[in-house]
Amino acid sequence: MIGSGGREHALAWKLAQSRLCDRLFASPGNPGIAQHAELVAVDPADHAAVLDFCEAQRIALVVIGPEAPLVDGLADSLRGSGVPVFGPSKAAAQLEGSKAFTKELCDRHAIPTAAFKRVAALDEALSALDAFPIPVVIKADGLAAGKGVTVAMSRDEAEAAIRDIFSGRFGAAGAEAVIEAFLEGEEASFFAITDGHTVVPFGSAQDHKRVGDGDTGPNTGGMGAYSPAPVLTPLLEGEALERIVVPTVRAMAEEGTPYSGVLYAGLMLTPQGVQLIEYNCRFGDPECQVLMLRYQGDLAKLMLATAEGRLASLQPPRFSDDTALTVVMAAKGYPDSPVKGGAISGIEQAEAGGAKVFHAGTAQTAGGLVANGGRVLNVTARGSTVAEAQAGAYAAVDKIDFPDGFCRRDIGWREVAREAKG
Repeated sequence: MIGSGGREHALAWKLAQSRLCDRLFASPGNPGIAQHAELVAVDPADHAAVLDFCEAQRIALVVIGPEAPLVDGLADSLRGSGVPVFGPSKAAAQLEGSKAFTKELCDRHAIPTAAFKRVAALDEALSALDAFPIPVVIKADGLAAGKGVTVAMSRDEAEAAIRDIFSGRFGAAGAEAVIEAFLEGEEASFFAITDGHTVVPFGSAQDHKRVGDGDTGPNTGGMGAYSPAPVLTPLLEGEALERIVVPTVRAMAEEGTPYSGVLYAGLMLTPQGVQLIEYNCRFGDPECQVLMLRYQGDLAKLMLATAEGRLASLQPPRFSDDTALTVVMAAKGYPDSPVKGGAISGIEQAEAGGAKVFHAGTAQTAGGLVANGGRVLNVTARGSTVAEAQAGAYAAVDKIDFPDGFCRRDIGWREVAREAKG
């Protein structure tokens, strides 16, 4: 397994439970992943080194967790050498690697999404802005670690976001930008597994992107999530599958870039119906953590069948009816300048009550466990309701001693309020 974050810890935890998994390696991993896998130092950017390792260890399946190695084409190198891999090709990963690619694919195949304009220069972008009402959404075209998106509530804010992208702040990710019409509604995340032919739903979730309570402050990589998302009703989930996800998989195959792996659709539930905000070509983080806590199947079996084009031969994925909710404990200063090195203790006590703590950005030192990233821990619990799962997660959070950390105290607030109203 490739990766080192909370998503990968959740995947490693689930993969290690598989009857097919005799031995699990992870690169580079983290202290939490080390509980389930042997950590190895293999640079995913060095495709030859990854292939050599797979040959030496007779690896039967490679699972690529983060988006960067997928966009870099690691799956192509593995498949080219006959190694089964869970994750899309470089060409198919453009669904996340280029927002303009996805918008233009939707345009060609009548997949519902917001009106947009692709722009390649500052003056062009400022001029194109005239055609969009405020609020408006400004996005860097490429991978910007979740930080290249601005929902501009004024013309000045929109212009500032455009100048920021073309200033070089996001490197190659900001070589182009996409201007999008603002969609009114509630967001939800929908996941599907596909081998390029068969498509099966793999659950829903809602993420919390803003750093502060009440959805205030700057966007982050995600401060918490819960699954399932009741707002994405069976009817709306069916609409998303039939009008967005299945047509996308079909279109990718028709255009010579078949998609294999997990397809994560960020959706907006608008009065006009479900619309696509954007795609990710891997599991969400922290959505993966709540999905894995609910998933009742054999993950390695599912992923290997996907990699080998046999998804139709399996029973549909099964999930617990419970809600799973995760709270991100982040280092003070996140997302701008997180403090590293803060001591962490109390994880065993937190898990004693039934919660699961996934490591997202930690390091093991001679003095103990410390923070080694912006998002540090994902404290995750299950319950029969969102309120019950929320209470379990925060009870576990309160048992963790992390003086240099913080978290939102309202993850799941919308659904808790809806539950209270009955």
